[in-house]
Amino acid sequence: MPLLTDDETARLSELFERELGGDVTLVHFTERTGGRAAPTAPGDSCLHCSEAEALLGELAATSEHIALEVHDLGAEPDVARRYAIDRAPATVLTGPGARGAVRLFGLPSGYEFATLLEDVIDVSVARDDLSADTRATLDALARDVHLQVFVTPT
Repeated sequence: MPLLTDDETARLSELFERELGGDVTLVHFTERTGGRAAPTAPGDSCLHCSEAEALLGELAATSEHIALEVHDLGAEPDVARRYAIDRAPATVLTGPGARGAVRLFGLPSGYEFATLLEDVIDVSVARDDLSADTRATLDALARDVHLQVFVTPT
């Protein structure tokens, strides 16, 4: 059973046709080979992994410019290490012009789904909406910085 309605799928296709400037890959990490949470579906050992993978698959199907690449966290630790992923579900957005990495953890539903859509568009056009002053300050940093943003609807 699809998670997105036909109307939502059509609206997303139109949005991406209008807004995407390049290709985006959703590098998704799930956990099927032993996990830390109770299973949510047969063969799945991670809370919300099945739903996240299904939702991202439906999202990727709305545009030829969005690809979904799925990796098992337990079976492919080298790939997970390359993207600095240590838990699932997790998704990394990559594109040809993207600087850095946008990494999302958990199920991108509710308010987080809108954020995911904005991130996909931003990565596709290599846009970050930072001011010139902010960009200059970041470029002048002497070392890499790990920034985390936590989201809650409350």
